[in-house]
Amino acid sequence: MRQITFREALREAMQEEMRLDERVFLMGEEVAEYNGAYKVSQGMLDEFGEKRVIDTPIAELGFSAIAVGAAQNGLRPIVEFMTWNFAVLALDQILNTASKMLAMSGGQVGCPIVFRGANGSAGQLGAQHSTAFESMYANIPGIKVISVSNPYDAKGLLKSAIRDEDPVVFMESELMYGDKGEVPEGEYIIPIGKANIARTGSDVTIVSFNKMMKVALGAAEELAKENISAEVIDLRTIRPLDWFTILESVKKTNRLVIVEEQWPFASVSSEITYRIQKEGFDYLDAPIRRITSVDAPMHYAPNLVAAYLPDVSRTVKLVKEVMYMSK
Repeated sequence: MRQITFREALREAMQEEMRLDERVFLMGEEVAEYNGAYKVSQGMLDEFGEKRVIDTPIAELGFSAIAVGAAQNGLRPIVEFMTWNFAVLALDQILNTASKMLAMSGGQVGCPIVFRGANGSAGQLGAQHSTAFESMYANIPGIKVISVSNPYDAKGLLKSAIRDEDPVVFMESELMYGDKGEVPEGEYIIPIGKANIARTGSDVTIVSFNKMMKVALGAAEELAKENISAEVIDLRTIRPLDWFTILESVKKTNRLVIVEEQWPFASVSSEITYRIQKEGFDYLDAPIRRITSVDAPMHYAPNLVAAYLPDVSRTVKLVKEVMYMSK
């Protein structure tokens, strides 16, 4: 099977859906003339023209409002944010309009729209450019939240998001746009709300998503050297969350460790922990443990960046703790 980059997978998803449905269009900062801040939309202006690939001012609230209005009137916009750290300016449109319109209109006015872009830390970018937003947006009823970790999932889930009748928040990562992975040539979609078992195992379940999957899988590799078999689950969709896959894994392994880039308070791992202890308490042989970002703003110095984010060694340590193997 061919290997393509993460950015190419996203581009193919948008191109295929725009060829299939003339209502689909892309708008955002630098998506047209510059071919995208991360070159995700490279060549799309040439193929689809300026009415369907639209450069916007650096005014997230304004162009998000235009896109929401277009979605309410029968079009299917894809809104690219240069980073979700800037998209907090568009939260009014996502929270107060896109997510609520179907309910406020009694089911008469929908809002089929995708908001996508880079999320979380990308190294030494400082406090204002390093926040992970999955848990914040997942707290909003009426929207779906997708956070992908590889090119195959990126293409299949973006196509599903574009076709979905609800507003979808789609999280990527600056650090993964150049990652390569196997992606089929033919048409495929991945259903929203279905997690993926990225690695099977029997001793402990590790749950993660987005670029923290690299940490989870790296920890599983290290644990395997010590004959510890870790099952690794990639959530892929944060809302709706695939509780069933997590619970069935915990029934088998009896232990759960969650790795995420969120701050710890009211995070995705908080919700998973509550739900699994509620529905799977009798299957647990140890308390659920998690590793998150530090409960503080990200700093700039390399040593503080390293201390801030989850890593393989700390994940391995937590797994050994839930297996009562720590010294």
